[in-house]
Amino acid sequence: MGTPLGDFVRAKRDSIQPDTLGLPEHGRRRSPGLRRSDLAARAGVSVEYLTRIEQGRDRNPSMPVVNALADALSLDLSERNHLRYLAKISSGDCSARTRLAPPPRDVRPSVMETLRLLEPGIAVVMNRLGDVLAYTGGYEVVMGETGLLDADRPNLTRYVFTDPGARTFFADWDDIADEQAFDLWLAPSIENSEWLTTELAPVAGPDFTRRLNRHVIPQRGVLRLNHPSGHELRLLRETLELSSDVQQLVVFLPADETTAQGIDELRRGPAGRLRAIS
Repeated sequence: MGTPLGDFVRAKRDSIQPDTLGLPEHGRRRSPGLRRSDLAARAGVSVEYLTRIEQGRDRNPSMPVVNALADALSLDLSERNHLRYLAKISSGDCSARTRLAPPPRDVRPSVMETLRLLEPGIAVVMNRLGDVLAYTGGYEVVMGETGLLDADRPNLTRYVFTDPGARTFFADWDDIADEQAFDLWLAPSIENSEWLTTELAPVAGPDFTRRLNRHVIPQRGVLRLNHPSGHELRLLRETLELSSDVQQLVVFLPADETTAQGIDELRRGPAGRLRAIS
């Protein structure tokens, strides 16, 4: 059985073309990307040891080895941080996880007051599992017609992967799906999440599992929405990490004047309200 670390190293190796690293082609390949022997040579480890890491048979490589793999794969800063994080959880280092208990669903009063002050702006408090925990009336104005908030316990990850309307609503659905899958690795106890294994994976299907295991680092660019009202919205996202709560406060800002006008028109409809999900 593999490990998140081995899956990530293998996925990155498969995505790299030898010529981008100044390496010669070796003729026809049975699989895409960089040969295992080339990566092992660049990292200064044996092919046998790299094979054990990729197959999950070595779960505790030293930090110098992890850093050597990062250099050999030419990882950027965010990818290096993710590689180190995966090395910790693959080795069973529980301190790498934010906490072992399920993430709290309660939103602190001071955070609720912050949301109130952000009205009529568009803001939401979520956790890494995608649970929508509290939101402003502005967020309800934008998301209310999508079906996301209809559930007793709204969850953005479930919505993205299981609601057919999400593929239309998110203009860049593939990117959003990668974001939601990646964020699950940052959730508490990802490997033991009962919600993940018993509720989400069976209904989300193989596309979700594939995205989860390939560890694509999301770029989180402009969020483009095809709103049910007919408006095309482009939103910038600013995220404040509430680390002690294992939550995030996300504020959405119009990326252009057309979007600002579209949101103003949406606000002329039924007003939303500040709400916390119990």
